[in-house]
Amino acid sequence: MKTQLTTIFMCFALSVYGQDFDKHSVVERLADIMYNNYVYPEKGAAMKDLLMSNLNKGIYSELTDPKALCRALEADLRSVMNDKHLRVAYDPTRVEAIRNRDPYGGRKPLANHGFEEVKVLEGNIGYLDLRGFTDIRFAEEVALPAMAKLIEADAIIFDLRKNGGGSPSMIRFICSYLFSEATHLNTFYWRPSNTFTETWSDPGMVSKTRPNVPIYILTSSYTFSAAEEFAYDLKHLKRATVIGEVTGGGAHPGGPMVITGGFYVNVPQGRAINPVTKTNWEGTGVKPHIEVPADEALQRAIDLARKAISLEVNK
Repeated sequence: MKTQLTTIFMCFALSVYGQDFDKHSVVERLADIMYNNYVYPEKGAAMKDLLMSNLNKGIYSELTDPKALCRALEADLRSVMNDKHLRVAYDPTRVEAIRNRDPYGGRKPLANHGFEEVKVLEGNIGYLDLRGFTDIRFAEEVALPAMAKLIEADAIIFDLRKNGGGSPSMIRFICSYLFSEATHLNTFYWRPSNTFTETWSDPGMVSKTRPNVPIYILTSSYTFSAAEEFAYDLKHLKRATVIGEVTGGGAHPGGPMVITGGFYVNVPQGRAINPVTKTNWEGTGVKPHIEVPADEALQRAIDLARKAISLEVNK
């Protein structure tokens, strides 16, 4: 009886996991997506070749759980290019949101649009714990008062140690407070359209600029994507001191694309090209000016900020 129940359960599980997708369609569609959209055409072609070769060899034939198939496909793609923005997933709810062009792509928006904590520390040091770079179109009601408060400080600390990235539009917004003139922050190359776009700060979009206020950026190994861009841009423009750990190393933006059924893939379709270095932080991360464990970074920044303020006062 126990054996019969086990067999019935296994058959039911295979039915639940297997009935909603055709493995060949998933792999073939994913292979075409990477071939046509991945930022480096030669890598996209190699990814397609590998997936189709593995499919024809039957390597995926035993994978009846869609999430197990996703893990195998993602591992194969990353064996060609270890791109941390490259993710394959099975989530029918999110796929439906992507199809309906939900602005958050089916993900839960960050609380307060990522503005976790805004305060002024002793000595008039502004502090922002920013957990994500939400598109300024959605976060303006939080971002405006936060920056209006911070920009009055004598030094500002941006804590990105728990920030996994987001939109370049928020980078542009915050940086517009930090430069008195329009400043070229970054350029992106987009493979599908074979075009370039540039991001510039714009002092006309903010209430006040403070081009000389000391800026400190805290990082960790978790800091990723747009959070890395913010640190990288300001580091190489010599506008901030970066303190903490080397960041995650993701400089290829993109977005989710539906494969078929409940499957989707996050496709890196572009690459950052910094106007100063002519390259980016992909695979290497942003190296801090002062490399310390993440949990020591805040105190180090506070100490440096106090010294900078004291020097300014005593001029």
